[in-house]
Amino acid sequence: MMEKANAQNLSAENPEDKKETVKKHKIINKNVRSSHITSGGGSQAGKYSELVVGKRGLAALIKYEFLTSAFCACPGAAGIILRKIFYRFLFKKIGKGVVFGKNITIRHPNKIIIGDNVVIDENCMLDAKGTTNKGIEIKNSCYIGRNTILSCKNGDIILEENVNIGFNCEIQSSSHVSIDKNTLIAAYVYIIAGDHLLNIEGQSASSAHGSSKGIVIGENCWLGAKATVFDGVEIGHDTVIGASALVNNNIPPFSIAVGIPAKVIKNRLEDKKEENRQIEI
Repeated sequence: MMEKANAQNLSAENPEDKKETVKKHKIINKNVRSSHITSGGGSQAGKYSELVVGKRGLAALIKYEFLTSAFCACPGAAGIILRKIFYRFLFKKIGKGVVFGKNITIRHPNKIIIGDNVVIDENCMLDAKGTTNKGIEIKNSCYIGRNTILSCKNGDIILEENVNIGFNCEIQSSSHVSIDKNTLIAAYVYIIAGDHLLNIEGQSASSAHGSSKGIVIGENCWLGAKATVFDGVEIGHDTVIGASALVNNNIPPFSIAVGIPAKVIKNRLEDKKEENRQIEI
């Protein structure tokens, strides 16, 4: 992930500018960083339960281990049926007609809500990790392609109705990511609502503070394969983002944007008006 802040730029800011920057960013809680899990102290079982289950306690850990171990890798139609029956005891809420593929990794399931007729393909990860976040909400008729990762770092991820996500995508949220209804996301798309602030000379990247402004993607958008959306971006409704584009600034509604960085090359409304004029002629 590219860093948006560097030491020279931050050192040149006056104190008031720094205060404003802190106000705009959500600082990532150290309890959801890997250093919290890998540091010394505490029992291994307790750390594992905190990382994966979302809370400490033997009963919660046993339930999680039984449900995931017994049914996660079950193949074929039998596996789909068994997961449909038993995973309702794992998540916060599950709707009707949900299909779980095999080998799905689930973390903090007590903060995951899944609506009706959702399909989650094989080898996906649903990680709602965090200490104060609400977690992940996947609304009705969404499709999550295989190997896709939805990862919270004390942030929230909301997929509105009929969002379709291709295979090998990653959506990471350290504050808030929302994708509005009927949006199509092609394969290998990265949506990363988080950053690091390298503002101390000599500080290692792994120990730097994290921050996040969030990402909003409007309804009826189409993100082409291998597109990347950076933190703090809002993409307006009915927008097309070209393949391999890098979006680091807001994109207005009805746009077609391509390139690195992404720039608007067309307005879809203007194209529609031109088509109507040609028809009238």
